[in-house]
Amino acid sequence: MDRSDALIAVQEAIQSVVPDADLTHLDPDTPFRDALEFDSLDFLRFVEFLSQRIGVGIDEDAYAQLTTLNDSTAFLISRAAQL
Repeated sequence: MDRSDALIAVQEAIQSVVPDADLTHLDPDTPFRDALEFDSLDFLRFVEFLSQRIGVGIDEDAYAQLTTLNDSTAFLISRAAQL
């Protein structure tokens, strides 16, 4: 998985939770949970979508790496490389 594929997966996961989210104005280093008003259930749906997308479970320990577009993208690239 390259950076472009990972970013698309993260954006799709966000939009699966917040369909009307305008990601063009979201800074890649801004925590999107606050910016998009994700509650804890929204975040769990986001994680589940990503998990299904890459075909590997995402442990709760990794949640801290899924806070911004850049962090989430880097996490997916790293995780895919381990497969």
